[in-house]
Amino acid sequence: MFSKLFHKVNLSPRHLDAERRGVTSADLDPRVVLHYGIPSTASILAVDPIQGLLAVGTLDGRIKVIGGDNIECLLIYPNPVPFKNLEFLRNQGFLASVSNENEVQVWDLERRCLASNFQWESNITAFSVIYGTQYMYVGDEYGSLFVLKFNPQEGKLLHQPYHIPANAVAEVAGISVPIHHCIVGVLPQPCSLGNRMLIAYENGLLIVWDASQDSVVCVRGYKDLHVNNKTVVNSPNDMRHELSNDTSDNTSAEKDISSLCWASANGSILAVGYVDGDIILWKLSTDISAKDQPGKSSDNVVKLQLSSGSRRLPVIMLYWSEGRPSNDCGGHLFIYGGDAIGSEEVLTILSLDWSSGIENLKCVGRLDLTLNGSFADMILLPKSGVPGSRESTSLFLLTSPGQLHVYDDACLSALMSEHERKSHAPAVQYPVVMPTVEPCMTVGKLSFVHGHGKARAFCETAMVSKLRLGQTPAMGSRKWPLTGGLPCKLSSAVDNGLERMFIAGYEDGSVRIWDATNPTLSHVFVLESEVKGIEVAGVGASVSALDFCSLNLSLAVGNECGLICLYRLLGSSEDTNLHIVTKTEHEVRNLHQKNEPQCTALFSLLNSPIRHLQFLISGARLVVGFECGQVAAIDTSSLSVLFQTNCIAGTSSPLISLAVKTYSDCPYLVSRPKDSGFESSNDTGNGIISCLTKDAHIVVIDSATGSMISSQLTHPEESTAISLYIFESSTSISSVSGEKHTLISPRNSEAKNEPAKSLEIEPDTPVRARYSEQMGLHVLLCCEDALYLNSLKSVILGDNDSIQKIGLKKPCRWTTTLKKDEKECGLVLLYQSGDIGIRSLPELEMVGEYSLMSIVRWNLKANMDKEISSSDSGQLILVNGCEIAFISLLASENDFRIPDSLPCLHNKALAEDADAAAGFSPNQKRKQDTTLGILGGIIKGFSGGKMEHNVDLPEAQKTDLSHLDGIFSRVLFSDPSTFASDSQEVVELSIDDIELDGPLIVESSSSKSKAGKRDKETEREKLLEGANTDAKPKMRTPAEIMAKYRFAGDASAAAAHARDRLVERQEKLERISERSEELRNGAENFASMAQELAKRMENRKWWNI
Repeated sequence: MFSKLFHKVNLSPRHLDAERRGVTSADLDPRVVLHYGIPSTASILAVDPIQGLLAVGTLDGRIKVIGGDNIECLLIYPNPVPFKNLEFLRNQGFLASVSNENEVQVWDLERRCLASNFQWESNITAFSVIYGTQYMYVGDEYGSLFVLKFNPQEGKLLHQPYHIPANAVAEVAGISVPIHHCIVGVLPQPCSLGNRMLIAYENGLLIVWDASQDSVVCVRGYKDLHVNNKTVVNSPNDMRHELSNDTSDNTSAEKDISSLCWASANGSILAVGYVDGDIILWKLSTDISAKDQPGKSSDNVVKLQLSSGSRRLPVIMLYWSEGRPSNDCGGHLFIYGGDAIGSEEVLTILSLDWSSGIENLKCVGRLDLTLNGSFADMILLPKSGVPGSRESTSLFLLTSPGQLHVYDDACLSALMSEHERKSHAPAVQYPVVMPTVEPCMTVGKLSFVHGHGKARAFCETAMVSKLRLGQTPAMGSRKWPLTGGLPCKLSSAVDNGLERMFIAGYEDGSVRIWDATNPTLSHVFVLESEVKGIEVAGVGASVSALDFCSLNLSLAVGNECGLICLYRLLGSSEDTNLHIVTKTEHEVRNLHQKNEPQCTALFSLLNSPIRHLQFLISGARLVVGFECGQVAAIDTSSLSVLFQTNCIAGTSSPLISLAVKTYSDCPYLVSRPKDSGFESSNDTGNGIISCLTKDAHIVVIDSATGSMISSQLTHPEESTAISLYIFESSTSISSVSGEKHTLISPRNSEAKNEPAKSLEIEPDTPVRARYSEQMGLHVLLCCEDALYLNSLKSVILGDNDSIQKIGLKKPCRWTTTLKKDEKECGLVLLYQSGDIGIRSLPELEMVGEYSLMSIVRWNLKANMDKEISSSDSGQLILVNGCEIAFISLLASENDFRIPDSLPCLHNKALAEDADAAAGFSPNQKRKQDTTLGILGGIIKGFSGGKMEHNVDLPEAQKTDLSHLDGIFSRVLFSDPSTFASDSQEVVELSIDDIELDGPLIVESSSSKSKAGKRDKETEREKLLEGANTDAKPKMRTPAEIMAKYRFAGDASAAAAHARDRLVERQEKLERISERSEELRNGAENFASMAQELAKRMENRKWWNI
């Protein structure tokens, strides 16, 4: 039966080289296949209330998208740069972002990739997406406003011709002083049919622009105003929130804007925060047909101050939530900043009411919410998922490092009704799928569940437990508000139940198990550290090691106090006994345990941390390695101790690694010589156990009896040992590579001449003789600065000469091996620098080197190596703070069946239902997803930030706003002389004036002839700007020239304008060509149809007509 193992095949040199090389660079493709948790560098939030998704942008180029039912996705931008803007193209399956490098990106959530990017030349200081459309406003540092459009069919970002320069705005608004400040915010005005937008400049100037009329509707903040100063104070007697009035004209100087948002559903009230800590509520015009006619200044503006101090913090962020649905004269204003310098960091929530007019504004409540960490961002999510809804909303509050807290209206209202001004609200942190910090994860293991007789029953038990724990994390009596995404439903032919599990041990002694069959992990079991009614020393200590045997569904857990717990994951009601085994006693207790995971035994043998656990012989034997250097073997059938060795002689260094090799693992050991001394035929589970201490001391013992086979100290002065591996190779290692490897360490020459220090070992045993004769087994010793490859024979005989010695240029911290076809093919090294090196086995040739920063944007931190786990298929599981990532190294590895098993981040059925409810027809949706009406917006930072919009669906979504295509596709201010101060008109007809998107009007030939004669001279005059053939060139004044070419003194702006005009002209020429081709094709079709009709009529008689 073993003839195939010894059958020699004559291989060609190419096949021999392929067998020897093991893993190659072509086999490698490091990538993140699974990620859970909020990144510690999280800095900005965005929400899609219809799809129920939350996006979290980071400072290192990552975006985390979170939905419901444990659905999470990590998007990684190639450059590790922060995001200063993040916003969903709501209900469309796309996410827009702006990096600090001023690159606008659009992410495809369905494909989980970057769909398009557009590099902006100037510094982007304001960004906003028009709700329900693919249009985006971009404001820059020079005060100009541009429009981008994302084409989902082509997957491209298109720069629209529409452009509003700052000087044109100043001239139209009648401002004598030119605008030299950047745009810090742009907000589409609600209920304006998409025609109006608010443009905020850094110096405090606010302008409402009507895009359909190319005019300024109203101007605020520029001229001197008499405002009502209202300081929000608390009366010490009755704790009422009063407003102290003080009318003054202290706004003569410019006030720098730091944040703003709409404070009404119809866009009549705008809340603006300033750098000096003031908050001003401006009353704006909402009449679409008329411009603003401001009356008394104090009736249009009210100033709020959160503190009476002279030095206050800037108002960093503002958010507005609607109040009662009966009126639009009140609500809640969320404020971060504006308090006195040096005060406690809080989030202030004001309950405002102006039912008697904005000049009579009242503060009916105030709450200062104490933060858990430094403030990063906040956002509001309506309960119904409908933007602009006046129903209960959820507040998402992001603090550093990576903490996400959720509050609902009921919680905030209860706190506001209390008498305490400052309150520590019962914040509910984001319920992470896999806890890593609270409690702290100490060890993890990804295990396969092989199909056998018990597998189906175990899957059924796991499914029941999974349903009981619930897919969606609970928030006390409240549910997690996000519901976005659709879990992948694999067919029954593919989904075979529970195939993989991830098992994690924690600092509190508990163990948690997840179903890792698909990328959406689900909680299956929780094993508490204590057994009810049992008191044993060491219970509750931190878990230090664990192992799982899929054949008998046994789990072994060891902790820092030396306690070993054995669990049977598929429990039985017939056997509920618990065995407690110590050095001197073996006690059996009968416990009433359910048919779920049952604790079958507790072993307390030594008061030393357990560093290694490994099942042998299909789970019938358990090998235990203690930090003190002792090794024990446990019979899991009889629940008894087979042997326990003494401490490793000659060293006090702790045990750090343990490698086991059994006869069943080695085909070279199957055919035993008759004089080997082994008579039993049932010894395939016997073998050797190699123990490694931190000072590179290797001890080999017999796994059947515990007797020592050999002991030696290898390279004691070289470096600190990390790990030890025993693997087999059918080729001679010495002939594999012609490259000469030497140690880089300067101590190499001294160590080479020093004789090996071997400790006294027991006389020769059959096991020792048997293993020393094998040439196919090799021992790999991994140290901090070197790798040593020895044959097992040399290790057993005490020979310290290595087959290969590889010096490492960077200190190593952690290692593991890769397997292909159940054979070790590669070695993975994690360096202290955070780089990952991969070498092939057995020749130890470097085939690839990567960094954690490039793969997952992490830096290697202290003790991170203690929480790393791996699988034989080339997966690394790493923990960094609140994050846990599954990294796949091999290109061929696809255990999670990606992308087939990935959850869907865009619910198309929900999107269609939302569009249908909003009154969109399919043609309108394809032509232009235009839905407008903005309830709330914010700007973060002083020079730019994100904006968040909520929409009033009844007024906006049911209105066809496809006219935005015509507005933004034209060139605004193509004739700058239109805005000249004199009354002269200079008309210039060019290709830019040709409108291609308008309706095509076909006139009859008679009307054409009459109109042609009448308008022939008019068209000629237009082409020649009103002159005849004999007219002389018109002389223009310097003012006219400056108005027409308004880039004097700014060569870069003139060049950019000329380039843009050329691009626009080329686009229009292409569109004219396309339209001409369409007309030509239509004419040909009409001619052919006319000819066919004429032929048919010729064959018909007059009475058939």
